[in-house]
Amino acid sequence: MIDAALIHQCADPQIEIAIVERFIVEAGSDNPLSVTITAGDRVILPEPPRNADDAVRLIQRFIGQATVRVGVTQYPAGYGVSDATKISTGLVDACENIRMGSALFGKVYRIVAHARGEDGQGVFREAIAAWRTGMFQGAYVFGQADPGPLSGDENSSTEDPPEATLDSEPDSTTLAPEQNHDPHAAGIRVDLSTLKEQDGP
Repeated sequence: MIDAALIHQCADPQIEIAIVERFIVEAGSDNPLSVTITAGDRVILPEPPRNADDAVRLIQRFIGQATVRVGVTQYPAGYGVSDATKISTGLVDACENIRMGSALFGKVYRIVAHARGEDGQGVFREAIAAWRTGMFQGAYVFGQADPGPLSGDENSSTEDPPEATLDSEPDSTTLAPEQNHDPHAAGIRVDLSTLKEQDGP
């Protein structure tokens, strides 16, 4: 069981601690080095990593070929990553993983709540399902825009969550919304939205 004090210390401050605690209990792992790899309906069971460097090598080996979830929050390792070599041990650091995972789950929760027009247990269950599959209402949920705070919810964020990091610093790569995304394909995604067409002569 992850220490509650660590969750309080590391969780994104813009989502309620009670929600983060329930999220980690239901969708997370007690092992910060946990790397879960699935391809379609198959679960791939490599030798468990013994340390953070082993975990990073394992993530880099399978990212782009399978769905890879990592750490305390089972964070989607491919989210916002255009280059697997940018994945660092920060992703399997318990505190950093809780920070990133709680921020991203907060966005998922708000997407579901805004779509359903309600709060509470039903929204939480749907948000957990969306977190596990990467899909909500037929769209890749992690790539959707954050709809902003819920009514009367001062703990919600209007900003997109931080993504996978290099040396524990935020990665500037942002994930472009995807069409017809297959959550089991888990390809490495590249944001082309920043490219501009060059003007003619």
